Amino acid sequence: MKLTKSVIDRLPIPETDPTFYRDDEIRGFGMKVFPSGVKSFFLEKRINRRVKRITIGRYGEITPEQARKQALKLAGDIATGGDPVAKKRRAKLEEKTLNEAFADYLETRKDLKERTRRDMRASMDEMFSDWLDKPITRITPAMVAKRHKEFGEQRSEARANLGCRYLRAILNFARAKYKDDEGRPLIGENPVKALSETRAWFRVDRRSTVIKPHEIKPWFEAVLNLPSKDIGDYFQVLILTGLRREEALSLKWSEIDLKARTLTVLDPKNRRDHTLPMGDYLSAIMTRRKAAADARKEEAESPFVFSDSAGRRISNFRYALAAIEKASGVRFTPHDLRRTFATIADSLDIPAYALKALMNHKSGADVTAGYVIVTAERLRAPMQKIEDFVLKAAGLKPTAEIVELKREVTV
Repeated sequence: MKLTKSVIDRLPIPETDPTFYRDDEIRGFGMKVFPSGVKSFFLEKRINRRVKRITIGRYGEITPEQARKQALKLAGDIATGGDPVAKKRRAKLEEKTLNEAFADYLETRKDLKERTRRDMRASMDEMFSDWLDKPITRITPAMVAKRHKEFGEQRSEARANLGCRYLRAILNFARAKYKDDEGRPLIGENPVKALSETRAWFRVDRRSTVIKPHEIKPWFEAVLNLPSKDIGDYFQVLILTGLRREEALSLKWSEIDLKARTLTVLDPKNRRDHTLPMGDYLSAIMTRRKAAADARKEEAESPFVFSDSAGRRISNFRYALAAIEKASGVRFTPHDLRRTFATIADSLDIPAYALKALMNHKSGADVTAGYVIVTAERLRAPMQKIEDFVLKAAGLKPTAEIVELKREVTV
């Protein structure tokens, strides 16, 4: 039959499975009628040795004459070696947005820590919020270079670099993930690569701030005088252990062994559990905090070591940092305390392998380090040595042992 309007209007609606009707004039052209009453035009042709059915459109949205013209156009394209199906898929793929690519990236990278996911989302929202609904194929090197330069000059050079590194990772993933039927990537060269080729990355020197030995005493006094003893204890733990900010905040009582006097950070940045011995002073802090936590257990039980009286994990240090700076004149960040710990350890000639173990740093290409197993007990003496140095500098421990001399009286 020839699929005209009058013929199509008389086609019966199937009760269960769809029914196919072929046109007599255009080979491969036909109509599919669904039990729902929907009638759809299609074209069937052999493409690359396989028969493929191409949907042209719904009857009612396009007329039979329009469908026939479209079928002839598609047939001509196929006859000259074209692949309308592949073109359609490619066109749909080219509409993949940055936000969709980012979501697929996070879904695939199941090894990413939650903190990293939050940081990436915050960075993308801060730097590329107006690009999230933009197809990634429309992000050009010139756009990246302009956004990087403007954001760095107006906001932060370090955050501009970080945001573009995150963007580079997402687009590298998209380049490998999204390919057409011929295996060609959706995007060619990563547009962020232009920053390296033009040497446009901002030079951001690594922070080297530490609390100097002569600053430890006023700093310690200010910490001990904080209204919040919870935050005061937290800062002391940071400088006495070298833990990262989030590692200390995430410590749970199940990871503290008061009998063995050790603490364990589970699944830290390098994915390797980190067990540290506690010195006398640090052990006393943990014992005191555990007793306080047990005393208020019925009112506000919390699994976290550093939680307030309501059982909530502490999080806001802005006012505490300002109060310490005002009282002591020492300006610092929580990560400065990790650098201070490492600097003190180095000044005390702590062996290199022990220092790496204290900081939980990977050995990299150091083959010998792979044979040196540094246990928690091996680190106990270095930890106590570092703690003693800090406490002496803070004036909380005598700098020398005082021995009472008995005077002999000769008669």
